[in-house]
Amino acid sequence: MKEISVCGSCLCGAVRYKAAGEALHFYHCHCERCRKATGSAHASNLFLQGSLDFERGGEFVKFYKLPEAKRFANTFCSECGGRLPRFIEASGMVFIPAGSLDGEPGIEPQARIFTGSGTAWSCRGDGLPTFGEYPS
Repeated sequence: MKEISVCGSCLCGAVRYKAAGEALHFYHCHCERCRKATGSAHASNLFLQGSLDFERGGEFVKFYKLPEAKRFANTFCSECGGRLPRFIEASGMVFIPAGSLDGEPGIEPQARIFTGSGTAWSCRGDGLPTFGEYPS
């Protein structure tokens, strides 16, 4: 993919961040965990190999790791509950909930993943490739 720089914030604006790096993946995830975390049919997630800087409101950033999950965690603002990005130290990857971006990232979603656990009422038909789990 390509190098990008993005900015974002939580719903109340208490937390602002900047992330930069190589865009690796941009997926709509339909897994049950993403549905529960967002309260919607899917989560739109952007993954960068790069850096994350909380420019304001770092004291409001909270992290919840689902104990039984290998990869899933939820980072959010303690004031408004808005989802926020997190830096995954083991891989040097930045996970960004795309709904927290303040502007367009300059890339388009690549696929819908975990459609095997999606709901019947979830959106479909946009021509994106679909995968029952992670793409190979």
